[in-house]
Amino acid sequence: MDLHQENGTSPFEAKAMAHGYPRPQLERSAWTSLNGRWQFAIDPNSEITDPSRVQFDREIIVPYAPETEASGIHDTGYYKAVFYKRQVQAPKLADRERLLLHFGAVDYKATVYVNGATAAQHEGGYTPFSVDITDFLDTADGALQEIIVRAEDDPHDLCKPRGKQDWELDAHSIWYPRTTGIWQTVWMEQVPAAHIGNVHWTSNVERWEIGVAVMLEGPVVENMRVSVKLTWGGKVVANDIYGLSADEAKAGELRRRINLPDGGIEDIRNRMLWAPHNPALIDAEIKLLGEDLSALDVVASYTAIRQVQLQRDRFVLNDKPVKLRMVLNQGYWEHSGMTAPDDEALKRDVELIKEMGFNGVRMHQKIEDPRFLYWADKLGLMVWEEMPSAYTFSQKTVQRVTSQWMEAFDRDISHPCIVAWVPINESWGVPSLTSVEAQRQFQRSLYSLTRALDPSRPVIGNDGWEMVETDIIAVHDYHHDPEVLRDRYANTAASVQHLIEKERPGDRLLTLDGMQVEGRPIMLTEFGGIKLSPDAGSWGYSSVRLPEELAAAYERLMNVVGRLPLLSGFCYTQFTDTYQEANGLLRMNREPKFSMELISRATRS
Repeated sequence: MDLHQENGTSPFEAKAMAHGYPRPQLERSAWTSLNGRWQFAIDPNSEITDPSRVQFDREIIVPYAPETEASGIHDTGYYKAVFYKRQVQAPKLADRERLLLHFGAVDYKATVYVNGATAAQHEGGYTPFSVDITDFLDTADGALQEIIVRAEDDPHDLCKPRGKQDWELDAHSIWYPRTTGIWQTVWMEQVPAAHIGNVHWTSNVERWEIGVAVMLEGPVVENMRVSVKLTWGGKVVANDIYGLSADEAKAGELRRRINLPDGGIEDIRNRMLWAPHNPALIDAEIKLLGEDLSALDVVASYTAIRQVQLQRDRFVLNDKPVKLRMVLNQGYWEHSGMTAPDDEALKRDVELIKEMGFNGVRMHQKIEDPRFLYWADKLGLMVWEEMPSAYTFSQKTVQRVTSQWMEAFDRDISHPCIVAWVPINESWGVPSLTSVEAQRQFQRSLYSLTRALDPSRPVIGNDGWEMVETDIIAVHDYHHDPEVLRDRYANTAASVQHLIEKERPGDRLLTLDGMQVEGRPIMLTEFGGIKLSPDAGSWGYSSVRLPEELAAAYERLMNVVGRLPLLSGFCYTQFTDTYQEANGLLRMNREPKFSMELISRATRS
């Protein structure tokens, strides 16, 4: 792709505006994307704290990180802070309206200035935040509003949740280039003084009902009401108005359960239940109503009814055992890093994963863009959501991981596609679990916190090994010989006991502190990793030389792993090549390494 055309523009400048509504489960009609060209400056040693002293000497295309080609900067060196500046025309606000400035994600610590004043700070590189900038606006006719964002991101800080971002200068092994600053959409929207701040959806199949929690912001009073209209298949299935009690108005939160019709009719139940083969969504319109029942605020949302359970050693969706066929997805693109080129690229990834025969994806070390989850909801793809890891253990690690994991929950808990939560991967951030009690307690606490926040989905305490508490025994095993895997995961009581007590697939114990395995599903959640690449510096867990060799090796592996009765699911490594890690089924540009038909046939074995 030619990234710099003769007229000085880039194809990514247009793609920056094609990222879709950034918050698909809380959508308003009036919003303004601020993606596109911003002034930009790098502060290598993080010495400048006063934005008026910054010399903005270049331009960047938001929302692409400065390390990427798509941003127009492509600086992969070490630097601790960056600055962005843009002047915008604020919309004309009606009486008591507020103007909100939203950021999908800024890595790592953001400070937002509006017209020279500090408007907000936020810490966390993978979670969103919003700023009410109304009181900072210049209200003179025709005045432009100056927005400056400072992003501080120490490349050597190993106590922050950083996922796959490398601490070495050049990407190596399984780590990738860093992501500094803004890497998801920036946008503005105007809202009434009292407005809907967030919506959480839950579902209960036994009671055939949808649960809704509406969080309200601003001057909310007792006489206000909330209306919720649900539509499925073009028909209104619920349309209710709920009054706010004094306590609800004070708390700014309304919770209700909505009964759905015809719950006892099997045909209707089957058509309404969300599943990969039937991604049925229920559209929602939520209004905040004033005392005279006039609409103060209106948002569009969606939900679904479906149930995730673990029954003994099986994963169960809507009361039916389902074998999870997942693929590991790092969520990187060739020219734009952690940011998808545009919304179509996110949609296409979901389509490709399904075309390859998988029914699920494990998003690895990344809180993915909400638009990816939207397409997974809409097209039918199950998702394991995983917290990006820190790399050393400290009190700062505990505080950061905990608070940012809760922010990820607040953003994503309503997505029906998410069927499991993964707070820790391979003991990253807790490297001494076998010997340090505090680290084992931290794993337990994250497991318990996750179950407390969402008891409706399974939680994998430490994906890979050294599990202290978990709902699923999630094993990482990259042995290249399918026959070894067949013997290791044979479906006998003796083999399971031997697996837990003696085998060390990643040279680690699978469980600690006498955790009971009996009655829990066992899944092989990382395996494969077969490299096909002519590049000398490329990396994989094993390697082949030719596409037909990769096809044969993948088929042999899936013919064993996909048929092991002990396993209730698997996750193959991986979806695409990612920089030097060349063990994808697709290249980084999403080109298949061998026939998609053969990939799909082997995956479904």
